[in-house]
Amino acid sequence: MEPTTTIRSYIEDYIRKQGYTLQYFADISGVNAGTLSAIIKGTRPIAMAQLDLITQGMKLEEGYFYEIYGAECFVESAPHWRRLEPFLQRCAELDKLECIHKVIQEVTDDRSYISELFEMAEGMLERGQTKAARMLYECVAECEKYQHSERLALCQYRIFTLSLGQNQHDNLRAAVHFEPYINRLDEERQLDAIKDLANTYLALRYWDKSFLLADDLGRKAEIIQSYTKKKISKENRVTAYPLFVYQAYSNLLKATACEWKGEYTEALLYTRKNADLASVLNSSDEDKVYIDMFNRWTEANTYLYNLMMGKKEVLPVYLAWVEQNEGETLTALVKIIEAANKFAMDIDYILLKFEHSFNLILSDKTLTEGYNEQIKNDQYSKLLFELAMYLFNRERYAEGMKKLITCLSSAIRINNSNDIIQCVALFERYRSFASKEEGNKYRNLMEEVYGYYENKKNHGYTLV
Repeated sequence: MEPTTTIRSYIEDYIRKQGYTLQYFADISGVNAGTLSAIIKGTRPIAMAQLDLITQGMKLEEGYFYEIYGAECFVESAPHWRRLEPFLQRCAELDKLECIHKVIQEVTDDRSYISELFEMAEGMLERGQTKAARMLYECVAECEKYQHSERLALCQYRIFTLSLGQNQHDNLRAAVHFEPYINRLDEERQLDAIKDLANTYLALRYWDKSFLLADDLGRKAEIIQSYTKKKISKENRVTAYPLFVYQAYSNLLKATACEWKGEYTEALLYTRKNADLASVLNSSDEDKVYIDMFNRWTEANTYLYNLMMGKKEVLPVYLAWVEQNEGETLTALVKIIEAANKFAMDIDYILLKFEHSFNLILSDKTLTEGYNEQIKNDQYSKLLFELAMYLFNRERYAEGMKKLITCLSSAIRINNSNDIIQCVALFERYRSFASKEEGNKYRNLMEEVYGYYENKKNHGYTLV
């Protein structure tokens, strides 16, 4: 289809070349003959539903005319929301993102559509059309970048959550960009935003930053709860969770940050603060779900922090708890192997006991309950590195080298600079035990790293 070809001339040419009468094509397409005649003559605009029927009648793929339809209706002529809305929605359904991009670049000159575009983005997000939703959020945010509006902040929040992926540098860039907008959000919505931002910094191993955000989360949740007299139902509240959950999660985040910094006494202190969750008055069924969840985490983390302080006697009861809570296996195994490396413990029997879980985790077929994908990826790399360390310490060099190469590959995949450096240092220490094949894999991975940073340098990219 030539760029200069109009939809109506294309229809007219098709009918003529096929030898159809107007009435016959109207019958096979399902569009009224009079309407079809007016469309071809240019006296009547084409509605989206009619365009789809005509496209189907011509035996063309869905959305075949969308690019030229967008140009004709919204670029070359004044757009109308009654026609623009169904067009954008159909483009989202068919993943015609380039068509959305071209049209919204033009229509945002008319700021009267900003509210409608935002509401449409919210609907797309709810339906799982995340790529299209992100484009609309970015468009609205760009139009309102000089406004100190809550809608701008909410757009930036949506863009932040939709930007998170496996690349740690990209996640850091998204977090830094979003953070200044948090205080412009509605007070209750700030709780979810702070929680998500703290989780992101936790996965990036910015322990101090995550701790500060967690402290802010707990303080704001307590303030909101103090002036919220009535218990708000799940259907009517703004927050994703009951208010007490944010205070409990604040303690959990602070304990986790302390844990990773090796401050286990402080981690235990924050963990014990969640022990009185069962005292929530008039607990609903939903409340009880979260109370049970935090109680389980409190029990597990109490075992864990004691283990990391060298109290080996808690290991059997901790293992028994893990067997009853399979969703926590990844986190538990990371810390158990870390403790084994720290205190020279023999945990071969544990590795054998959890062999099936290891295989599931290492084949990336399991999820970790209560943690987002970024934290899961970070834990996965940590597991591989600690396991490689354990195997090297036990002089099982061949097994250790395999796990180390897998860890390096994982760290490169998520662009985790800290883990890449650690893996390189460990490989160089045990290089003499690498097979020829592993040496070749290592060189190829290093070429990949070099290529990435060389490309980054040439394009002038910065970390954030």
